[in-house]
Amino acid sequence: MGYSRSIKVSILRRVLPPNNESITKVSEEMGLNDQTIRNWVKQAAGSQLLIEETSPRFINAQEKYLLIKEAASISEAEKGTFLRERGLHSEHLTLWDQELREMMSQKQDLKNQEVKVLKKRVIELETEMRAERDYRASFKASAEMALPAAVCRCITETSSFSHFTCWLCGLHYAAPWVDSELRRRRGR
Repeated sequence: MGYSRSIKVSILRRVLPPNNESITKVSEEMGLNDQTIRNWVKQAAGSQLLIEETSPRFINAQEKYLLIKEAASISEAEKGTFLRERGLHSEHLTLWDQELREMMSQKQDLKNQEVKVLKKRVIELETEMRAERDYRASFKASAEMALPAAVCRCITETSSFSHFTCWLCGLHYAAPWVDSELRRRRGR
């Protein structure tokens, strides 16, 4: 995941002198991997770190979120310095917070609509499955009623099985009535 230059610079300002904050602490606060920040420190050590802040209108949603999150963790006394260093006004943070909340609510609305559509589809599929299950059960019941007569014609005196595959529906049956039919035919 790529981070913008302004985010890198703001984080590097915190972990490099004069602030010298702990990389672990900053990574936990910002929700970043600490190794990512260490890599940025190595890159910054090899070159002159140019601190060029872009205009607030070019900051993307992720950067806005991270700046709002960072500003929330700073005391009111330090917030003025924080905003001046980044070329921001307190109104920017307020507007961005509103923008992000609106974006999230829109996404939530879309998600809710998707959930409704998916729930409706689940109900349709469950109804289809129930209809299929009922059809199979009724077919099996009618086949079981018809099978003794049909199978009795097929059973010979030499047959001695109690399991068979129905030639009508292809289902495998363990049929105790087959043994009783054989006994009846043999006169036992």
